[in-house]
Amino acid sequence: MPRVVISLLALLFADSVLAIEPFPSGFHTSEIATNGTTLHVRTGGSGPAVVLLHGFADTGDMWASAAAALMHDHTVIVPDLRGMGLSAHPDTGYTKKNQAVDIAGVMDALKIQKAALVTHDIGNMVGYALAVQYPDRITKWMVIDAPLPGIGNWEEIKQSPLLWHFNFRGPDEERLVAGRERIYLDRFYNELSADPKKIDEATRQHYAALYARPHAIHDAFEQFGAFNQDALDNKALLAEKGKLAMPVLAVGGEKSAGKRQADILALVATHVTADVIPDSGHWIMEENPGATVAMMTAFLSN
Repeated sequence: MPRVVISLLALLFADSVLAIEPFPSGFHTSEIATNGTTLHVRTGGSGPAVVLLHGFADTGDMWASAAAALMHDHTVIVPDLRGMGLSAHPDTGYTKKNQAVDIAGVMDALKIQKAALVTHDIGNMVGYALAVQYPDRITKWMVIDAPLPGIGNWEEIKQSPLLWHFNFRGPDEERLVAGRERIYLDRFYNELSADPKKIDEATRQHYAALYARPHAIHDAFEQFGAFNQDALDNKALLAEKGKLAMPVLAVGGEKSAGKRQADILALVATHVTADVIPDSGHWIMEENPGATVAMMTAFLSN
């Protein structure tokens, strides 16, 4: 067989091996105009709605296996957050209070009045702002492995050496990361996981490519840059609105937040149940997707 043909076949085979899990064929994508920007949204399934929100170093793609499990009895809505993934990159609007309005607008566009909510990482912060501003529209909330700015021991949490990236932003920092997005993301996957090998090569390549897109790292840094305002907003919203009344399942990775996640949520919600994803650090859908999806389906079906 000619060497060039062998090389082409090897490349094709490598691409297939390194492809991350896709969303089921029954899902479709759309670009939804909302709150002065446009979000890339995956939608599929039928039944009561559930919105899945991702965080940093992921996009909505992280939820593919969850979407496959939920679509049989739920309408599953999976946006990329403002400035992340394949969503648009506006210059402003990265407070989580404002991004909650983005998500409410997506629900409006899809004619979804009420939905359950599943969130991870920065998605937790958008999720809280969504639930507290639109409590009649969120039926229950599964919140996974990340703190809420301004709530509980937030000031102490910010001092953790693992969280130096909260203040890593600016033009020079962006120049340092440009062309090295894979190295930068590897740091998060390696240091915040229980077993870095569980974040496989396909996943690392996939997200490195997405975060290397124009404006992607800048806008990711803007998510962190809004934390000080997010803390002020959260304190004000909690004082004004009081604790959330919907059922909340607070979940931590065994080697990450663990049951401390529930301690945080108990400060903002009255009906909080704690659970832990075993054999997992922060990256629950990459490290132990089976346990995460099983916990999610059980919570949503109750």
